[in-house]
Amino acid sequence: MFDRFRHPLIAVIVALVLTIPWIGTFVSSGGYGTVHPGENIAPSVAVVVAGLAILGAAFLLAWAAETAEKDVPQAFAIAVLAVLAVAPEYAVDALYAWQAGAGSSEAANLAVANMTGANRILIGLGWSGIALFSISRAKRAHDPVVEHRSGFLADVVGVDQKISTEIAFLLAATAYAFFVPFSGGIGAVDTLILVGLYVLYLFIIIRSDVDKSEEHVGVPAYFQRYPKAPRISVVLFGFAFSGAVIFTAVHPFAEGLERLGLQYGIPEFFMIQWLAPLASESPELIVVAYLVNKARSTAGFNALISSKLNQWTLLIGTLAVVFSISAGTVGTLPFDSKQAAEIWITAAQSFFAIAILTNFEISTREAVTLLVLFVTQVLAEFYVIQTYAEPAATTISMDILYAYTAVYIVLGIGLFIMRRGNVRKLLKQTIAAARTAFRNDSSQPERAD
Repeated sequence: MFDRFRHPLIAVIVALVLTIPWIGTFVSSGGYGTVHPGENIAPSVAVVVAGLAILGAAFLLAWAAETAEKDVPQAFAIAVLAVLAVAPEYAVDALYAWQAGAGSSEAANLAVANMTGANRILIGLGWSGIALFSISRAKRAHDPVVEHRSGFLADVVGVDQKISTEIAFLLAATAYAFFVPFSGGIGAVDTLILVGLYVLYLFIIIRSDVDKSEEHVGVPAYFQRYPKAPRISVVLFGFAFSGAVIFTAVHPFAEGLERLGLQYGIPEFFMIQWLAPLASESPELIVVAYLVNKARSTAGFNALISSKLNQWTLLIGTLAVVFSISAGTVGTLPFDSKQAAEIWITAAQSFFAIAILTNFEISTREAVTLLVLFVTQVLAEFYVIQTYAEPAATTISMDILYAYTAVYIVLGIGLFIMRRGNVRKLLKQTIAAARTAFRNDSSQPERAD
Protein backbone atom coordinates (compact mmCIF):
# COMPACT_ATOMS: atom_id res chain seq x y z
CA MET A 1 0.00 0.00 0.00
CA PHE A 2 2.28 2.79 1.27
CA ASP A 3 5.35 1.37 -0.51
CA ARG A 4 3.87 2.49 -3.82
CA PHE A 5 4.68 6.12 -3.04
CA ARG A 6 7.57 7.39 -5.15
CA HIS A 7 9.89 8.33 -2.27
CA PRO A 8 10.06 6.12 0.85
CA LEU A 9 9.89 9.10 3.20
CA ILE A 10 6.56 10.14 1.69
CA ALA A 11 5.16 6.75 2.66
CA VAL A 12 6.49 7.21 6.20
CA ILE A 13 4.93 10.68 6.41
CA VAL A 14 1.56 9.35 5.23
CA ALA A 15 1.67 6.62 7.89
CA LEU A 16 2.56 9.19 10.55
CA VAL A 17 -0.26 11.49 9.40
CA LEU A 18 -2.78 8.68 9.95
CA THR A 19 -1.82 8.62 13.63
CA ILE A 20 -2.18 12.40 14.19
CA PRO A 21 -5.99 12.52 14.73
CA TRP A 22 -5.67 9.82 17.40
CA ILE A 23 -2.70 11.52 19.08
CA GLY A 24 -4.70 14.77 19.19
CA THR A 25 -7.70 12.96 20.68
CA PHE A 26 -5.48 11.14 23.17
CA VAL A 27 -3.68 14.29 24.37
CA SER A 28 -6.77 16.48 24.51
CA SER A 29 -8.58 13.85 26.59
CA GLY A 30 -5.85 13.76 29.20
CA GLY A 31 -3.89 10.60 28.41
CA TYR A 32 -4.23 6.85 28.66
CA GLY A 33 -7.53 5.50 29.93
CA THR A 34 -9.42 8.78 29.40
CA VAL A 35 -10.89 8.17 25.94
CA HIS A 36 -14.25 6.47 26.46
CA PRO A 37 -16.47 5.87 23.41
CA GLY A 38 -20.06 6.67 24.27
CA GLU A 39 -19.02 9.16 26.97
CA ASN A 40 -16.52 11.77 25.77
CA ILE A 41 -16.32 10.59 22.15
CA ALA A 42 -18.80 9.01 19.76
CA PRO A 43 -18.23 5.27 19.23
CA SER A 44 -18.14 5.69 15.43
CA VAL A 45 -15.53 8.45 15.75
CA ALA A 46 -13.41 6.32 18.10
CA VAL A 47 -13.52 3.41 15.63
CA VAL A 48 -12.45 5.60 12.69
CA VAL A 49 -9.79 7.71 14.45
CA ALA A 50 -8.25 4.87 16.47
CA GLY A 51 -8.57 2.46 13.54
CA LEU A 52 -6.63 4.78 11.21
CA ALA A 53 -3.95 5.21 13.88
CA ILE A 54 -3.61 1.44 14.25
CA LEU A 55 -3.30 1.11 10.46
CA GLY A 56 -0.55 3.74 10.23
CA ALA A 57 1.30 2.38 13.28
CA ALA A 58 1.14 -1.18 11.94
CA PHE A 59 3.00 -0.12 8.80
CA LEU A 60 5.60 1.77 10.85
CA LEU A 61 6.05 -1.33 12.99
CA ALA A 62 6.50 -3.58 9.96
CA TRP A 63 9.07 -1.23 8.41
CA ALA A 64 11.02 -1.06 11.68
CA ALA A 65 11.10 -4.86 11.94
CA GLU A 66 12.23 -5.26 8.32
CA THR A 67 14.93 -2.63 8.77
CA ALA A 68 16.15 -4.37 11.93
CA GLU A 69 16.79 -7.59 9.99
CA LYS A 70 20.06 -6.09 8.77
CA ASP A 71 21.50 -6.13 12.30
CA VAL A 72 19.77 -8.93 14.23
CA PRO A 73 18.50 -12.45 13.42
CA GLN A 74 15.29 -12.26 11.43
CA ALA A 75 13.56 -14.52 13.97
CA PHE A 76 14.38 -12.07 16.78
CA ALA A 77 13.20 -9.04 14.76
CA ILE A 78 9.95 -10.84 14.03
CA ALA A 79 9.59 -11.87 17.69
CA VAL A 80 9.86 -8.20 18.74
CA LEU A 81 7.35 -7.25 16.05
CA ALA A 82 4.97 -9.97 17.27
CA VAL A 83 5.18 -8.88 20.91
CA LEU A 84 4.53 -5.21 20.06
CA ALA A 85 1.72 -6.02 17.63
CA VAL A 86 -0.17 -8.07 20.22
CA ALA A 87 0.68 -5.83 23.19
CA PRO A 88 -2.88 -4.40 23.15
CA GLU A 89 -4.22 -7.88 23.82
CA TYR A 90 -1.94 -8.08 26.87
CA ALA A 91 -3.29 -4.74 28.08
CA VAL A 92 -6.95 -5.80 27.76
CA ASP A 93 -6.35 -9.12 29.50
CA ALA A 94 -4.23 -7.49 32.20
CA LEU A 95 -7.13 -5.14 32.98
CA TYR A 96 -9.51 -8.07 33.59
CA ALA A 97 -6.86 -9.96 35.60
CA TRP A 98 -6.33 -6.87 37.76
CA GLN A 99 -10.07 -6.56 38.40
CA ALA A 100 -10.15 -10.27 39.27
CA GLY A 101 -7.39 -9.76 41.81
CA ALA A 102 -9.51 -7.02 43.35
CA GLY A 103 -12.31 -9.54 43.94
CA SER A 104 -14.34 -9.78 40.72
CA SER A 105 -14.98 -13.42 39.81
CA GLU A 106 -16.69 -12.36 36.59
CA ALA A 107 -13.54 -10.45 35.54
CA ALA A 108 -11.49 -13.63 35.99
CA ASN A 109 -13.72 -15.46 33.52
CA LEU A 110 -13.55 -12.49 31.14
CA ALA A 111 -9.74 -12.57 31.26
CA VAL A 112 -9.70 -16.22 30.21
CA ALA A 113 -12.44 -15.70 27.62
CA ASN A 114 -10.59 -12.78 26.05
CA MET A 115 -7.31 -14.72 26.03
CA THR A 116 -8.78 -17.85 24.44
CA GLY A 117 -10.72 -15.78 21.92
CA ALA A 118 -7.56 -13.94 20.86
CA ASN A 119 -5.60 -17.18 20.46
CA ARG A 120 -8.31 -18.85 18.39
CA ILE A 121 -8.73 -15.78 16.19
CA LEU A 122 -4.99 -15.75 15.50
CA ILE A 123 -5.16 -19.27 14.05
CA GLY A 124 -8.76 -19.48 12.83
CA LEU A 125 -8.69 -16.18 10.96
CA GLY A 126 -4.99 -15.27 10.93
CA TRP A 127 -3.23 -18.45 9.83
CA SER A 128 -6.02 -19.54 7.50
CA GLY A 129 -6.74 -16.08 6.10
CA ILE A 130 -3.12 -15.25 5.35
CA ALA A 131 -2.56 -18.66 3.72
CA LEU A 132 -5.56 -18.13 1.46
CA PHE A 133 -4.48 -14.55 0.74
CA SER A 134 -0.97 -15.74 -0.17
CA ILE A 135 -2.29 -18.40 -2.55
CA SER A 136 -4.79 -16.00 -4.11
CA ARG A 137 -2.15 -13.31 -4.58
CA ALA A 138 0.27 -15.79 -6.18
CA LYS A 139 -2.20 -16.25 -9.03
CA ARG A 140 -1.66 -12.58 -9.97
CA ALA A 141 1.99 -12.09 -8.96
CA HIS A 142 4.79 -14.58 -8.44
CA ASP A 143 5.43 -15.69 -4.87
CA PRO A 144 8.31 -18.18 -4.52
CA VAL A 145 6.83 -19.91 -1.47
CA VAL A 146 3.48 -20.66 -3.10
CA GLU A 147 3.32 -23.88 -5.11
CA HIS A 148 0.44 -24.62 -7.44
CA ARG A 149 -0.50 -28.31 -7.41
CA SER A 150 -3.12 -30.33 -9.23
CA GLY A 151 -6.10 -31.51 -7.26
CA PHE A 152 -8.93 -30.08 -5.18
CA LEU A 153 -7.73 -27.03 -3.18
CA ALA A 154 -4.20 -28.46 -3.37
CA ASP A 155 -2.10 -25.29 -3.75
CA VAL A 156 0.26 -24.81 -0.81
CA VAL A 157 2.18 -22.06 0.96
CA GLY A 158 5.63 -23.16 2.08
CA VAL A 159 6.79 -22.28 5.59
CA ASP A 160 10.44 -21.50 6.33
CA GLN A 161 12.05 -24.57 7.90
CA LYS A 162 14.03 -22.25 10.18
CA ILE A 163 10.75 -21.68 12.01
CA SER A 164 11.03 -25.22 13.42
CA THR A 165 12.15 -23.80 16.79
CA GLU A 166 8.96 -21.74 17.10
CA ILE A 167 6.78 -24.68 16.07
CA ALA A 168 8.47 -27.03 18.56
CA PHE A 169 8.11 -24.57 21.45
CA LEU A 170 4.50 -23.91 20.47
CA LEU A 171 3.88 -27.65 20.57
CA ALA A 172 5.40 -27.85 24.06
CA ALA A 173 3.27 -24.94 25.30
CA THR A 174 0.17 -26.49 23.73
CA ALA A 175 0.79 -29.87 25.37
CA TYR A 176 1.12 -28.15 28.75
CA ALA A 177 -1.99 -26.01 28.21
CA PHE A 178 -4.20 -29.12 28.16
CA PHE A 179 -3.36 -29.61 31.86
CA VAL A 180 -3.96 -26.01 33.01
CA PRO A 181 -7.74 -26.41 33.62
CA PHE A 182 -7.24 -29.34 35.98
CA SER A 183 -5.91 -27.01 38.68
CA GLY A 184 -8.98 -24.78 38.46
CA GLY A 185 -7.00 -21.68 37.59
CA ILE A 186 -3.80 -20.14 36.27
CA GLY A 187 -1.18 -20.06 39.02
CA ALA A 188 2.49 -19.53 39.77
CA VAL A 189 3.57 -22.93 38.43
CA ASP A 190 1.86 -22.18 35.11
CA THR A 191 3.65 -18.84 34.97
CA LEU A 192 7.06 -20.38 35.65
CA ILE A 193 6.64 -23.08 33.01
CA LEU A 194 5.03 -21.02 30.24
CA VAL A 195 7.14 -17.89 30.68
CA GLY A 196 10.20 -20.12 31.11
CA LEU A 197 9.47 -21.72 27.73
CA TYR A 198 9.33 -18.31 26.06
CA VAL A 199 12.53 -17.10 27.73
CA LEU A 200 14.34 -20.26 26.58
CA TYR A 201 13.00 -19.73 23.06
CA LEU A 202 14.24 -16.12 23.03
CA PHE A 203 17.66 -17.22 24.25
CA ILE A 204 17.95 -19.69 21.39
CA ILE A 205 16.96 -17.26 18.63
CA ILE A 206 19.04 -14.39 20.06
CA ARG A 207 22.12 -16.61 20.09
CA SER A 208 21.49 -17.58 16.48
CA ASP A 209 23.70 -16.10 13.82
CA VAL A 210 22.54 -13.02 11.92
CA ASP A 211 21.40 -14.35 8.57
CA LYS A 212 22.07 -12.41 5.42
CA SER A 213 19.22 -9.94 5.15
CA GLU A 214 16.70 -10.51 2.38
CA GLU A 215 16.58 -8.00 -0.42
CA HIS A 216 14.14 -5.30 0.62
CA VAL A 217 12.44 -2.57 -1.36
CA GLY A 218 10.76 0.69 -0.44
CA VAL A 219 10.99 2.03 3.10
CA PRO A 220 13.08 -0.78 4.70
CA ALA A 221 15.61 -0.70 1.83
CA TYR A 222 15.90 3.07 2.21
CA PHE A 223 16.61 2.93 5.95
CA GLN A 224 18.94 -0.07 5.66
CA ARG A 225 21.30 2.13 3.64
CA TYR A 226 21.71 4.42 6.66
CA PRO A 227 24.91 4.14 8.75
CA LYS A 228 24.50 1.74 11.66
CA ALA A 229 23.86 4.27 14.47
CA PRO A 230 21.15 6.26 12.62
CA ARG A 231 19.66 3.01 11.33
CA ILE A 232 19.33 1.59 14.83
CA SER A 233 17.83 4.88 16.02
CA VAL A 234 15.20 4.68 13.28
CA VAL A 235 14.37 1.09 14.25
CA LEU A 236 14.06 1.93 17.95
CA PHE A 237 11.88 4.95 17.20
CA GLY A 238 9.69 2.86 14.90
CA PHE A 239 9.21 0.19 17.55
CA ALA A 240 8.61 2.70 20.37
CA PHE A 241 6.29 5.08 18.50
CA SER A 242 4.19 2.44 16.76
CA GLY A 243 4.01 0.35 19.94
CA ALA A 244 2.78 3.36 21.95
CA VAL A 245 0.15 4.28 19.35
CA ILE A 246 -1.15 0.73 19.04
CA PHE A 247 -1.15 0.25 22.83
CA THR A 248 -3.18 3.41 23.50
CA ALA A 249 -5.51 3.24 20.49
CA VAL A 250 -6.64 -0.36 20.43
CA HIS A 251 -8.72 -0.32 23.63
CA PRO A 252 -10.85 2.70 22.56
CA PHE A 253 -11.10 1.04 19.13
CA ALA A 254 -12.35 -2.19 20.70
CA GLU A 255 -14.64 -0.32 23.10
CA GLY A 256 -16.10 1.65 20.20
CA LEU A 257 -16.78 -1.61 18.35
CA GLU A 258 -18.40 -3.03 21.48
CA ARG A 259 -20.66 0.01 21.81
CA LEU A 260 -21.70 -0.28 18.19
CA GLY A 261 -22.28 -4.02 18.68
CA LEU A 262 -24.55 -3.43 21.66
CA GLN A 263 -26.68 -1.17 19.50
CA TYR A 264 -27.32 -4.18 17.27
CA GLY A 265 -28.10 -6.57 20.12
CA ILE A 266 -24.81 -8.50 20.32
CA PRO A 267 -24.30 -9.87 23.89
CA GLU A 268 -21.53 -8.19 25.88
CA PHE A 269 -19.75 -11.39 26.94
CA PHE A 270 -19.68 -12.58 23.32
CA MET A 271 -18.13 -9.28 22.23
CA ILE A 272 -15.46 -9.42 24.94
CA GLN A 273 -14.45 -12.91 23.79
CA TRP A 274 -14.56 -12.25 20.05
CA LEU A 275 -14.99 -8.61 19.00
CA ALA A 276 -12.47 -7.07 21.43
CA PRO A 277 -9.73 -9.65 20.60
CA LEU A 278 -10.40 -9.16 16.90
CA ALA A 279 -9.71 -5.45 17.37
CA SER A 280 -6.58 -6.09 19.44
CA GLU A 281 -5.28 -8.61 16.88
CA SER A 282 -5.85 -6.20 13.97
CA PRO A 283 -2.32 -4.65 14.06
CA GLU A 284 -0.77 -8.10 13.71
CA LEU A 285 -3.06 -9.07 10.84
CA ILE A 286 -2.37 -5.78 9.04
CA VAL A 287 1.39 -6.24 9.38
CA VAL A 288 1.26 -9.81 8.08
CA ALA A 289 -1.01 -8.88 5.16
CA TYR A 290 1.50 -6.14 4.29
CA LEU A 291 4.38 -8.62 4.29
CA VAL A 292 2.47 -11.10 2.15
CA ASN A 293 1.54 -8.36 -0.31
CA LYS A 294 5.28 -7.72 -0.71
CA ALA A 295 5.76 -11.40 -1.59
CA ARG A 296 7.28 -11.97 1.86
CA SER A 297 4.85 -14.74 2.81
CA THR A 298 7.60 -16.54 4.75
CA ALA A 299 8.18 -13.54 7.02
CA GLY A 300 4.42 -13.10 7.38
CA PHE A 301 3.87 -16.66 8.56
CA ASN A 302 6.89 -16.43 10.83
CA ALA A 303 5.29 -13.40 12.47
CA LEU A 304 1.96 -15.19 12.93
CA ILE A 305 3.60 -18.26 14.45
CA SER A 306 5.75 -16.09 16.73
CA SER A 307 2.64 -14.17 17.82
CA LYS A 308 0.82 -17.38 18.64
CA LEU A 309 3.81 -18.58 20.65
CA ASN A 310 4.12 -15.44 22.78
CA GLN A 311 0.35 -15.27 23.36
CA TRP A 312 0.19 -18.94 24.29
CA THR A 313 3.07 -18.57 26.77
CA LEU A 314 3.60 -14.99 27.95
CA LEU A 315 -0.04 -13.94 27.82
CA ILE A 316 -1.27 -16.90 29.87
CA GLY A 317 1.69 -16.71 32.25
CA THR A 318 1.38 -12.99 32.97
CA LEU A 319 -2.31 -13.25 33.88
CA ALA A 320 -1.41 -14.92 37.18
CA VAL A 321 1.27 -12.29 37.83
CA VAL A 322 -1.12 -9.37 37.36
CA PHE A 323 -3.79 -11.14 39.42
CA SER A 324 -1.34 -11.71 42.29
CA ILE A 325 -0.09 -8.11 42.26
CA SER A 326 -3.68 -6.82 42.41
CA ALA A 327 -4.61 -9.30 45.16
CA GLY A 328 -1.51 -8.43 47.17
CA THR A 329 -0.44 -12.06 47.47
CA VAL A 330 0.68 -14.92 45.26
CA GLY A 331 -2.52 -16.49 44.03
CA THR A 332 -4.28 -18.39 41.27
CA LEU A 333 -6.52 -16.71 38.72
CA PRO A 334 -9.71 -18.80 38.98
CA PHE A 335 -12.14 -19.65 36.18
CA ASP A 336 -15.32 -21.67 35.85
CA SER A 337 -15.99 -24.88 33.93
CA LYS A 338 -17.07 -22.97 30.82
CA GLN A 339 -13.68 -21.26 30.59
CA ALA A 340 -11.93 -24.58 31.23
CA ALA A 341 -13.72 -25.87 28.11
CA GLU A 342 -12.59 -22.74 26.25
CA ILE A 343 -8.95 -23.47 27.16
CA TRP A 344 -9.27 -27.09 25.99
CA ILE A 345 -10.72 -26.14 22.60
CA THR A 346 -8.04 -23.46 22.19
CA ALA A 347 -5.31 -25.99 22.95
CA ALA A 348 -6.94 -28.51 20.60
CA GLN A 349 -7.10 -25.96 17.77
CA SER A 350 -3.43 -25.14 18.36
CA PHE A 351 -2.60 -28.87 18.33
CA PHE A 352 -4.31 -29.33 14.95
CA ALA A 353 -2.69 -26.19 13.49
CA ILE A 354 0.78 -27.37 14.57
CA ALA A 355 0.11 -30.76 13.01
CA ILE A 356 -0.63 -28.98 9.74
CA LEU A 357 2.72 -27.18 9.84
CA THR A 358 4.86 -30.22 10.63
CA ASN A 359 5.62 -30.63 6.91
CA PHE A 360 6.41 -26.89 6.71
CA GLU A 361 3.53 -26.01 4.42
CA ILE A 362 -0.17 -25.28 4.58
CA SER A 363 -2.50 -26.14 1.71
CA THR A 364 -5.64 -24.38 0.59
CA ARG A 365 -7.63 -27.36 1.85
CA GLU A 366 -6.03 -27.18 5.29
CA ALA A 367 -6.51 -23.40 5.50
CA VAL A 368 -10.18 -23.74 4.57
CA THR A 369 -10.59 -26.46 7.21
CA LEU A 370 -9.11 -24.20 9.91
CA LEU A 371 -11.35 -21.33 8.81
CA VAL A 372 -14.56 -23.38 8.57
CA LEU A 373 -14.06 -25.05 11.95
CA PHE A 374 -13.41 -21.69 13.62
CA VAL A 375 -16.30 -19.82 11.98
CA THR A 376 -18.90 -22.57 12.45
CA GLN A 377 -18.03 -22.97 16.13
CA VAL A 378 -18.32 -19.23 16.80
CA LEU A 379 -21.59 -18.96 14.86
CA ALA A 380 -23.00 -22.01 16.64
CA GLU A 381 -22.25 -20.49 20.04
CA PHE A 382 -23.70 -17.15 18.95
CA TYR A 383 -26.91 -18.89 17.87
CA VAL A 384 -27.16 -20.70 21.20
CA ILE A 385 -26.72 -17.62 23.39
CA GLN A 386 -29.24 -15.73 21.24
CA THR A 387 -31.80 -18.54 21.30
CA TYR A 388 -31.62 -20.15 24.75
CA ALA A 389 -31.78 -18.76 28.26
CA GLU A 390 -29.38 -19.64 31.08
CA PRO A 391 -28.43 -22.22 32.28
CA ALA A 392 -29.40 -24.13 29.13
CA ALA A 393 -27.32 -21.80 26.94
CA THR A 394 -24.13 -22.55 28.88
CA THR A 395 -24.77 -26.30 28.88
CA ILE A 396 -25.36 -26.45 25.12
CA SER A 397 -22.42 -24.11 24.50
CA MET A 398 -20.08 -26.38 26.45
CA ASP A 399 -21.31 -29.41 24.49
CA ILE A 400 -20.39 -27.55 21.30
CA LEU A 401 -16.94 -26.74 22.68
CA TYR A 402 -16.30 -30.38 23.66
CA ALA A 403 -17.45 -31.60 20.25
CA TYR A 404 -15.14 -29.24 18.35
CA THR A 405 -12.29 -30.05 20.77
CA ALA A 406 -12.68 -33.73 19.87
CA VAL A 407 -12.69 -32.93 16.15
CA TYR A 408 -9.51 -30.85 16.41
CA ILE A 409 -7.73 -33.56 18.43
CA VAL A 410 -8.73 -36.41 16.11
CA LEU A 411 -7.63 -34.44 13.03
CA GLY A 412 -4.39 -33.45 14.75
CA ILE A 413 -3.52 -36.98 15.85
CA GLY A 414 -4.21 -38.23 12.33
CA LEU A 415 -1.83 -35.69 10.81
CA PHE A 416 0.89 -36.33 13.41
CA ILE A 417 0.76 -40.07 12.65
CA MET A 418 0.86 -39.46 8.89
CA ARG A 419 3.73 -36.99 9.22
CA ARG A 420 5.75 -38.60 11.98
CA GLY A 421 8.86 -38.40 9.79
CA ASN A 422 8.38 -34.64 9.49
CA VAL A 423 7.93 -34.40 13.26
CA ARG A 424 11.26 -36.14 13.87
CA LYS A 425 12.94 -33.79 11.40
CA LEU A 426 11.38 -30.76 13.10
CA LEU A 427 12.57 -31.87 16.54
CA LYS A 428 16.09 -32.58 15.24
CA GLN A 429 16.30 -29.09 13.75
CA THR A 430 15.14 -27.56 17.04
CA ILE A 431 17.71 -29.53 19.04
CA ALA A 432 20.43 -28.48 16.59
CA ALA A 433 19.41 -24.82 16.96
CA ALA A 434 19.49 -25.13 20.75
CA ARG A 435 22.94 -26.73 20.69
CA THR A 436 24.22 -23.94 18.46
CA ALA A 437 22.78 -21.32 20.80
CA PHE A 438 24.37 -22.83 23.91
CA ARG A 439 27.67 -23.40 22.12
CA ASN A 440 27.70 -19.75 20.99
CA ASP A 441 27.03 -18.74 24.57
CA SER A 442 29.97 -20.71 25.93
CA SER A 443 33.59 -19.64 25.94
CA GLN A 444 34.47 -22.25 23.35
CA PRO A 445 35.23 -20.74 19.95
CA GLU A 446 33.97 -23.57 17.80
CA ARG A 447 30.52 -23.49 16.22
CA ALA A 448 28.04 -26.10 15.09
CA ASP A 449 28.31 -27.30 11.55
